Amino acid sequence: MAAEWDIRKLRILRTLRERETVTATAEALRMTPSAVSQQLTNLSRQLGVPLLQAQGRRVRLTDAARLVLRHAEAVFEQLERADAELAAYAQGEVGEVRVGAFSTAVPALVVPAVRALRATHPGVTVRVREAEAGEAYDLLAAQDVDLALSLAAQAPTAADPRFTVLPLLADPLDLALPDGHPLAAAPRPRLADLAAEPWIFGGSGPWSDITRGACEAAGFSPVQGHSAAGWTAILAMVEAGMGVALVPRMVGARRAGVVMRELAEDRPHRHVVAAVRKGAEEAPAVGRVLGVLREVADTSP
Repeated sequence: MAAEWDIRKLRILRTLRERETVTATAEALRMTPSAVSQQLTNLSRQLGVPLLQAQGRRVRLTDAARLVLRHAEAVFEQLERADAELAAYAQGEVGEVRVGAFSTAVPALVVPAVRALRATHPGVTVRVREAEAGEAYDLLAAQDVDLALSLAAQAPTAADPRFTVLPLLADPLDLALPDGHPLAAAPRPRLADLAAEPWIFGGSGPWSDITRGACEAAGFSPVQGHSAAGWTAILAMVEAGMGVALVPRMVGARRAGVVMRELAEDRPHRHVVAAVRKGAEEAPAVGRVLGVLREVADTSP
């Protein structure tokens, strides 16, 4: 039959070795001498070996007790490490956070956040999974990711009891014009100035809604000259003079032959949010990642 190891009683035995007397041990542990003696008698019974031997009015540890303590020291050391790791976890210093994010958010927000965490909190590991909103929220509900980034327009509503949605970034939309366009050198072009231009955007989905909504807010319905969803294709067509487009600043679009212009007072935005399962924002490591994402978002151009 295996011995029954009792950590609390082993600590009493170790203190007796250090303090040498039952009375001193009791004082150190704020116990009564009789309680110390009773606990050590119980430990001896549990382990099946004698731990103490009377020596006049004192007791001394037996060889079996010293053997027990030699092995117990390794246990105490491991418990100290566990305590330290638990304290770090409770403070958000260690842990793994799985993030599902849409494509443009990965290089613009998530990667800078990972770099910042490596420098300040190397014990926090972020695992990234590129996922558009529909998949990201399915993964979040299934507990396959801990945090999801999406456009606000694609996020669950406040009525959804499963998630907490937190605002993260208002991403400005810039105007992509072909080099040589009459407005390419204008100080602050307005969307209304381009009402007669052919526009390039996807045939459906959130980006189509954002483009149409921005143009309608400026007083016109955009004429869709071409349909494309990928930024490489959109910018290639802008460069060729096939139309103009709105491009989120987060995309960091750069292409020879395309001029990116900041819009005037009617400048539109798209809103980026983070979502977690209800209550999960209080998890220390998740809160740490959210905090760094906010810092990155606050410093975005």
